[in-house]
Amino acid sequence: MLSLDFSEIVWDEIGTAILATLSMLGTSAVFTFILGLPLGIFLYLASRSASKKVRFTYTILSFVVNILRSVPFIILIVAMIPITKGIVGVSMGVLGTIPPLVVGAVPFFARLVETALAEVDRGVIEAAEGMGASTSQIILRVLLPESRPGLLAAITITVVTLVSYTAMAGQVGGGGLGDLAIRYGYYRYEMEVMLISVALIIVLVQLLQMAGDRLVRHFIRK
Repeated sequence: MLSLDFSEIVWDEIGTAILATLSMLGTSAVFTFILGLPLGIFLYLASRSASKKVRFTYTILSFVVNILRSVPFIILIVAMIPITKGIVGVSMGVLGTIPPLVVGAVPFFARLVETALAEVDRGVIEAAEGMGASTSQIILRVLLPESRPGLLAAITITVVTLVSYTAMAGQVGGGGLGDLAIRYGYYRYEMEVMLISVALIIVLVQLLQMAGDRLVRHFIRK
């Protein structure tokens, strides 16, 4: 029978792992939104453009996005090692995990943004076009405000996905709770630390999902 002893757990190490996970999550989420939002807007606009050049660009870009979304994250981390070293100087730890996190999450988030924008009532957009609104005005005053609940849901899904990515990065020394769970649970057979790490990851996901759901409900009622 499995016996557990939590008395010898080094809580400072768990606290350090929590901070590392939050650091990876926060930094990668910010870069994902900065890059993914305009990419998603472009995909939406390009998919509806009458220009053959723009439509061709959309086809190429859409293909690249699909490829990046298809690559398993654990393989992406390994494949990106030379690029990651070139960007941040290291390929492991918190800093070395952030570039693959961003590259893995941006295409995912951009597709969600494109889907959220596609759900905006076409009549509202045509009304804005009829009043002479420019493309930037339609984006800022129609598309983004009207799709706000969908965008918030997209952000929530992306952040939760990033949490699972940070845990997966622990397999290759990415740092954080995932790394702690693998090092203690898999290599040292210290199940107590692994169980606490997994429980903390689950709590983090639940808190993020609850916060995102509340925001979505708040803006749907408006």
